[in-house]
Amino acid sequence: MGDIEAPSTNSNGPRQSLLLSILPSKEFVSSRKGMLLIAEVALSFVAFIFFAASTAAAFVTVPLLEFLAALFLLFAYSTKFNERFKGFLWPLTDFLRCVSASIIFFIISIIAVSKYAGGASKAAGIFGFIATIVFALDFYLIFNELANFLKQGGESNEEPTRQQQDEFSDSDSD
Repeated sequence: MGDIEAPSTNSNGPRQSLLLSILPSKEFVSSRKGMLLIAEVALSFVAFIFFAASTAAAFVTVPLLEFLAALFLLFAYSTKFNERFKGFLWPLTDFLRCVSASIIFFIISIIAVSKYAGGASKAAGIFGFIATIVFALDFYLIFNELANFLKQGGESNEEPTRQQQDEFSDSDSD
């Protein structure tokens, strides 16, 4: 009888492991990219809430889409999902997302601040401007990383370069 009523010692084990697998790792969260993505997620969500509550509700789609895109990339980078799909150009996708988000957030923030009179519209515009700065900083850092990669000739340590393959085949023919 006591066996049925006895509390199990590991009742939160599966739930806790599921939660830990969804949450970003501490290493990624403390990195520069992790902090930028968390800031993008938070600012996009706050801007979404303010745009939804304001008279400028016509612009609610942009912060929502940017929130979802940043949340997806946060999940992909923190769980190393991006390393499983090497054929997909993750840095380029992230760069284009940041460029488009900063331009669109800047435009809708100017419109929300200048055209609409409500306090929520002004707050949405202010958070949109802050989000613009964070997205612009992110695409600037991504651009610098891509530029350095291209300056090095796009070489990686995993695959031999074409020149090394030619030298190897020349030595075999001798």
